[in-house]
Amino acid sequence: MNLKVTHRELIIDQFTRQATPFAEKPEHRDAAIMERLLRFSGVKDSDTVLDVACGPGLLTCALATKARQVTGLDLTPAMIEKAREWQKVQGLSNLKWNIGESTALPYPSDTFSMVITRYSFHHFIHPLNAWKEMVRVCQPGGIVLVIDVALPQEKAEAYDRFETLRDPSHTRALTLTEFPEKARQVGLTDIRTDFYRLEMESERQIEASFPESENCERLRELLRDDIGKDSLGMGVEQRGSEIWFSYPTLAVAGRKPTKVD
Repeated sequence: MNLKVTHRELIIDQFTRQATPFAEKPEHRDAAIMERLLRFSGVKDSDTVLDVACGPGLLTCALATKARQVTGLDLTPAMIEKAREWQKVQGLSNLKWNIGESTALPYPSDTFSMVITRYSFHHFIHPLNAWKEMVRVCQPGGIVLVIDVALPQEKAEAYDRFETLRDPSHTRALTLTEFPEKARQVGLTDIRTDFYRLEMESERQIEASFPESENCERLRELLRDDIGKDSLGMGVEQRGSEIWFSYPTLAVAGRKPTKVD
């Protein structure tokens, strides 16, 4: 069986089910984080932006309040449907939506002045291929920005085991050192980084992820056992009757070099 096709189907299945809870989770709409990302990106009113693996279009629509034109692309049709709904709620007209693959972007080279993806790389079997595609469709001198979970090397393996139980479409989180290294590997220059933590209440996150039923209690056990240890790199803590954790998130931006005549 073709592993790539199998994983593609797994992603579509997972995110068809997750489309509504993902779109509605307040953590994904957090105004302070969204504003921080917009500032870090440097998006301006002359930009044409592509948001790869855009999900329900939350960041895509935020970018559209600043940019001239924004295109959102996702593999899962249900996510694009949610994105169109959010666009309507926001009253935005400068948006386009496409269904497509992150590793074979359906756009000519040098199309967009900014190319972004958020919370997607840990679902990709070959994230470097997706990154190369993002660079390809970015204009020379434009910005490519990847935002995703990033772990210290010594905690990445335990984190991956936890996340795969929670969401089987998870592949592997890149490490804090890998991210800037791979940004340079795909040819970006002027590398900048920003780090933040995305907090989640454990039960709401588990319920929104649709893990296999036999894995739910195991996930709870792993979180309880990690309080005060942080072997998962998620800063697990007890708050009253609830268990909270956070996703350590790195934003890595780089510039595509200008072509030399």
